[in-house]
Amino acid sequence: MKSAVVVFPASNCDRDAAVALEQITGKKPHMVWHADSEIPKDVDLIVLPGGFSYGDYLRCGAMASLSRVMQDVIAKAQEGRLILGICNGFQVLTEAGLLPGALMRNANLKFVCRPVGLTVEETQNVFTRKYDNGQRVVFPVAHGDGNYFADNETLDRLEGEGRVVFRYAEGENPNGSSRNIAGILNEKRNVLGLMPHPERVCDPLLGGTDGRAMFESLIESVS
Repeated sequence: MKSAVVVFPASNCDRDAAVALEQITGKKPHMVWHADSEIPKDVDLIVLPGGFSYGDYLRCGAMASLSRVMQDVIAKAQEGRLILGICNGFQVLTEAGLLPGALMRNANLKFVCRPVGLTVEETQNVFTRKYDNGQRVVFPVAHGDGNYFADNETLDRLEGEGRVVFRYAEGENPNGSSRNIAGILNEKRNVLGLMPHPERVCDPLLGGTDGRAMFESLIESVS
C-alpha cells in the first residue's frame, strides 16, 4: 500500500502517522506539504494527521481545509481514494465538507489527553474489517475540540447507514460528543474521520497495539 501524509503548519502527529505506516506497510509514506498542488498519483491512502494546523487561530481545521493541497485531497476522495483524518485531520475533513457535522469545544472546556475505551461499531468497511463488531479497543485522545455535533437528522442517517465506526465506551466519553460518536464514514465509505489516535497504539513499546488492525485492514483492502 502506498500512502501519503499531509503536513500542515503546526501538525504534530505527522511523524507518528509516518512511523506507523512505515512500520506496518514496510514503505515510507510521501510527506506532502500543505502548499503543494497535488498528492502523488499512485497513492492508495492519504492521511490528514493530528496537531494544531495554523495554530487553530480561526476554527480547528478551518484554515487547513483551504490549503492548496486540499483541492487535490477532495478530488481524490471523490475518485474513491482512501482518506483517513485523525484528530485535527477529522476537523479538517468536516471543514472541507468531506464529512458531515462539526467538532466543537470539549464539554468541560478542557484539553483532554489520555487513553480512552472505544467500541468498534461497524466493520463492513476498508478501515475496520480486521476488527470484530462490538470489539472494545483503547486509543489515546489529545484534543480540546473533539465534541462531535450534528443535527438529529444527520445523526440518525449516520447510524441508519452504518457510518458510525467508533463510539466512546460507556462512561468514557472525554468531550461530550453526540451519541458518544468517536469516528464516522462518508457516504462512499472511503473517508474516515476519528478523534482518537490509532497511530499511537501500533507498537507494544508504546503501550498498545489496538490501532494496528486499522492499518492492516487498509493494506488488505488494496492488496
